[in-house]
Amino acid sequence: MFTGIVQAVGRIEQVEPRERGVRLRVQAAPIDAASLKVGDSIAVNGCCLTVTAIEATRFQADLSEETLARTANLDRCRPVNLELAMALGDRIGGHLVSGHVDAVGTVVGVAQIGDSRELWVRAPRSLAPCLAFKGSLAVDGVSLTINRVEDSEQDCEVAINLIPHTLAATTLGQVSVGQRVNLEVDPLARYAERVVSLMSGPVGGKTT
Repeated sequence: MFTGIVQAVGRIEQVEPRERGVRLRVQAAPIDAASLKVGDSIAVNGCCLTVTAIEATRFQADLSEETLARTANLDRCRPVNLELAMALGDRIGGHLVSGHVDAVGTVVGVAQIGDSRELWVRAPRSLAPCLAFKGSLAVDGVSLTINRVEDSEQDCEVAINLIPHTLAATTLGQVSVGQRVNLEVDPLARYAERVVSLMSGPVGGKTT
């Protein structure tokens, strides 16, 4: 589990094609790689990956074809948000995040508002039941609060405010219109949506 509080902006330095996937080599500084061990979980742009090798300030992780198909921008060299898995008893500064990407969204608007920026993200319609005013949403692994929601028949758009600290401490300071981003909804919203779907459907029937 994670909290959506980014601990460092690292960089994917190498993407090595593998059979049915890729192997990433990631510069993790300023995270101390000595604090990692093989088998640890680390969130890379919101996607939970398993550390397979450690070398100085870098680590390696393998991604399957399934992971690549359900995430964005993990198959190219670029800056990425990093967060170590939380330990039992850690303070939860953001919200509970599993590192399992629900969908890929698209940035459709970026507006400067004083020192902050308003970010508009278009999400698939399937996520709409889990997106609510003042609810939580992880965007590329960053815990954020939804300020506005606009639904349509095809999709759902949400507005999020990015404060100066978030702009400086995460990759969202460089985000641009058209960019694809990893989205994970609040797990509590996911469970609530499941309960509602069961209540509205036939008892014992098949639900999705």
